Amino acid sequence: QVQLVESGGGLVQAGGSLRLGCAASGRTFSTYAMGWFRQAPGKEREFVAGISRGGDNTKYADSVKGRFTISRDNAKNVYLQMNSLKPEDTAIYYCAADGLLSTVVAGYATMWGRGTQVTVSP
Repeated sequence: QVQLVESGGGLVQAGGSLRLGCAASGRTFSTYAMGWFRQAPGKEREFVAGISRGGDNTKYADSVKGRFTISRDNAKNVYLQMNSLKPEDTAIYYCAADGLLSTVVAGYATMWGRGTQVTVSP
């Protein structure tokens, strides 16, 4: 069994920054492509950012390009640096992992964390 645990959520003012982290633990037999999704109250889950197994390929939703940066420092940890935050970024942010970046981006990852709350005040 593999577990994903998010960290770093919180309350910030518009224009501020947060850095989210996601760590994979348990029985892992390979590295994973990983990514971030978010879901606001009353809205559908949406893709935010993803990174390949080797860290050499990234993808972002248009709504966060130029503001958010995804990165990884080893096979089991991924981060999301969020700058210039807006109230519309308020959501629960979920970490996801699977064998292929395309699978993660499409929302079909087999592993998901329980989420961390990000709230951006006006």
